[in-house]
Amino acid sequence: MSGLDSRLSLCASFVRPGSRLADIGTDHAYLPVWLCRNGVCESAVAADINPAPLKSGEQHIAEAGLGGKIELRLSDGLKNISRDEADDIVIAGMGGELIASIIFDWDYSRDKTKRFILQPMTKSELLIERLCENGYEILKQDCCVSANKCYTVLLVQYNGEPADFDELFCYLGRLNPRQNPTHLRFVEGHIERLLKKSKGDARFAALANRLKEACYGDC
Repeated sequence: MSGLDSRLSLCASFVRPGSRLADIGTDHAYLPVWLCRNGVCESAVAADINPAPLKSGEQHIAEAGLGGKIELRLSDGLKNISRDEADDIVIAGMGGELIASIIFDWDYSRDKTKRFILQPMTKSELLIERLCENGYEILKQDCCVSANKCYTVLLVQYNGEPADFDELFCYLGRLNPRQNPTHLRFVEGHIERLLKKSKGDARFAALANRLKEACYGDC
């Protein structure tokens, strides 16, 4: 998608056409500007807890002539976003723990019509665990490489049913590392981190080996 890096492009590809967008932790409002300019979204709220990104976003929105479609808002996560302002909510560029807390702190996160597009920078396994425990389903998951770093993006919706999952699923999610090389690269990052942790706790080595088997078969 021209105009966005591969990380934001992957987030954009998960947004439903015709939806109202909330971009939480907006990065110069790049994503809402692209989605509204290309007719994917009817309207958008570009929100951030800090004024500086909003100031940068204001200029970008003005240059695109989208002041009538995109509203900038100072907000701690989703706390200043109302139910009728967003159908699809993007939370990107944060740690998995913070993303989970932002979702669970929102009064409307259990509305089954809402969809969350989540791009954790760290601890995606913890995010997946908390989502599954609290009745959120991973509808889709994919990976991309941007600036030589591998990222994952999840499409999530509340269904009210805590999932039956194991520890391995927290690391794999809906990825298919045997068939997709980018998925494999992302899971290999998990394996590398687990092996480093295994120097202090052998349990992590066992988990790393289970992940290796999921990636390569018997090892």
